[in-house]
Amino acid sequence: MPSKILIIDDDPYIVKYLVDILQDDGFQTCTASNVEDAMEQLKKEKPDLITLDLEMPNEWGPRFYKKMIQEKEHKDTPVIVVSGLSGIHLAIKNAVASFKKPFNPTELLAAIHKALEA
Repeated sequence: MPSKILIIDDDPYIVKYLVDILQDDGFQTCTASNVEDAMEQLKKEKPDLITLDLEMPNEWGPRFYKKMIQEKEHKDTPVIVVSGLSGIHLAIKNAVASFKKPFNPTELLAAIHKALEA
């Protein structure tokens, strides 16, 4: 069964791009455009990995991450930060990788495969 990746981003163009890249590489995807939806998707879909934007409406990505790791079932789910903000590598200290938009899709896929193999 293919790994499932939860894409959390409020930009519909980035979401579509990530969905296309990931599905073309054989992954299942689910999406959320804000922290509230992301928490629902996390519980419903139980993703193997999450790509997380930092800047979203109402709440920031790091708040989602803090909520996520409080859930025993999801505290070890790998997170890859994909954001347009500077200093993103510092935002979530346990992120397995960080990519600044625009990102190289080949490098992102390599990071995803590496994280899922670990």
